[in-house]
Amino acid sequence: MVDEERPPEVLNEKLSQFLVHWDGPDDPENPKNWSKLKRWYVTVFGSLLVFNASFASSAPSGILPQLIVDWNMSTEIATLLIAIFVLGYCVGPIFWAPLSEAVGRRPIFIIAFTLYTIFQVACAVAPNTGALIAFRFLGGLCAACPLTNAGAILADMWDPDNRGRAIAFFALAPFAGPALGPIVSGYMTVAGVHWRWLFWVLTFFAAACTIGIVFTVPETFAPTLLTRKARALRKKTGDTRYFSALEVMEKNPRRLAYLIFGRPFKMLIREPMLFFITLYMSFVYGCIYLLFEAFPIVFTLGHHMDEGTSGLMFLPLFLGGCTGAASYLFLFNPRYEKHIERFAPKAVPPEYRLEMAFIGAPIFAIGFFWFGWTSFPSISFWSPMMATSLLGLGVVLIFLSLFNYIIDAYLMVAASALASSTIVRSLFGAAFPLFATQMYNRLNPRWASTLLGCLAVLMIPIPFVLRVWGARLRRKSKYAPTD
Repeated sequence: MVDEERPPEVLNEKLSQFLVHWDGPDDPENPKNWSKLKRWYVTVFGSLLVFNASFASSAPSGILPQLIVDWNMSTEIATLLIAIFVLGYCVGPIFWAPLSEAVGRRPIFIIAFTLYTIFQVACAVAPNTGALIAFRFLGGLCAACPLTNAGAILADMWDPDNRGRAIAFFALAPFAGPALGPIVSGYMTVAGVHWRWLFWVLTFFAAACTIGIVFTVPETFAPTLLTRKARALRKKTGDTRYFSALEVMEKNPRRLAYLIFGRPFKMLIREPMLFFITLYMSFVYGCIYLLFEAFPIVFTLGHHMDEGTSGLMFLPLFLGGCTGAASYLFLFNPRYEKHIERFAPKAVPPEYRLEMAFIGAPIFAIGFFWFGWTSFPSISFWSPMMATSLLGLGVVLIFLSLFNYIIDAYLMVAASALASSTIVRSLFGAAFPLFATQMYNRLNPRWASTLLGCLAVLMIPIPFVLRVWGARLRRKSKYAPTD
């Protein structure tokens, strides 16, 4: 890794002939040379894992009224069931992402999703409020695994020239899950289904994904695959001198502690571009979860909708996100392909990934102003509802742009870069719902949304500044490879 000492065995030129590499640029064992069908399957399945994790985060929002009645739960504690799950996203990446760079992606996915399934069962049979909150946190901790590692899988399989289309699915998934969760749980409540059944549904979904990982998802991390290749060579030839770079890395508690606790935070502190990208994505992510508290105030109380109909108000948010993904595939990605031809044979600088954020940033701010100032009960619900489509469009354009930028800029340590970003982003996602109700009640929906719109305006310059100064910052970075 770029910030660790190289073992003497790797640096010693006399032993370099026994250091196992790929057999040329077309080695079929290299994940980047797998068939497109195989790579697309792993990409779509990885996105499904992200959707699963993010869907579970917001799904309880529709059953909260039942819990409040059944267990005499306060509104603040009920809201904590969503926030505590997202808080688990802050802890999980500290372990899952760096460990995946030490032992491989597949075993970490299997462990995390097996535990995630178990904790969904525990939520379904929880005997009291404290147990339910604890199991929700542990479930969120395990669900954090695909939020960081699925993006790293894309970096394992796709080169920068072709990664864009794959990222479109990945960036939509963490946004689609929270948007669709309230719709399902809201109509379960309207249908009179007991709240425990929601967690059984989440259990079945998690179990199906776990089975899919075990039987269909291969290892994609190149150092782990090269380790397997080295073992096969030793067995085939009887020569024990063959080794992989991963095998000779010193495996002691100090190194593991650094991988787990050190690198993600070290990168966040030392990398200005990662810091500001994380700040922007965290604000946007927090706003998504804030809407779970804002929508009931605007639509359930203001327009007297039931939980099911109020959940449907999230649908334009999701459709706006789909529009953003489609615009990337049919508009922005073809533009990027022209840049590939322009810069060939060199890679396109990561700053060219920021074009979507130039458009998405102002759209996101406009969406909040529109949502806020049409949220009067006397105005048709169609206006604030359709305003959320702009929020969805802006979120996906921003996320697609910045996800691509992070992976392109921090290719070899993408999992750690995404981990530090996910940790901070999840803190915002957990915190925003906790003050959203009080903010919207005290300021009223108009001024509360205006405040968020103004903050969004202050964030707009970030991608523009990175476009101008990003290359200079990367040249000074230890983690971002440059030509």
